Amino acid sequence: MSYEELPHTADVKIRACAPTLDALFGEACRALMQVMYGGDRSGGTTRSIDLDAPDQESLFCDFLSEVLYVSEVDGLVFRQADVRLEGMHIHAVLDGEPFDPVRHNKGTEVKGISYSGLSIQKDAKGYMLDILFDV
Repeated sequence: MSYEELPHTADVKIRACAPTLDALFGEACRALMQVMYGGDRSGGTTRSIDLDAPDQESLFCDFLSEVLYVSEVDGLVFRQADVRLEGMHIHAVLDGEPFDPVRHNKGTEVKGISYSGLSIQKDAKGYMLDILFDV
């Protein structure tokens, strides 16, 4: 499992890879938190997310938008997401900690998750997601 930032002129483009679709959602969540808060994150505080969507692309955008919303509204920084997919329904348990302005002020503000350039691919090694974060 991994993620990397790809070159983009105005926003932040992320490529995440994982052996399963469940794990790919978790990697995308970790990438979002890395962009926003840097790498110093621990756990102990959990939140659950349950969502339905008509397709995988919408499910990724809706899920990451909800992670962004919960993070900002509840003042939480997540280190991981344990994700379970059932068709077009996602159940995720996010593990993180309260925002600390000293430790978590190393990232870029993300305003939203974009459908533009969104791509999900599957091959023999697993899944790959390209997604754009509006900054």
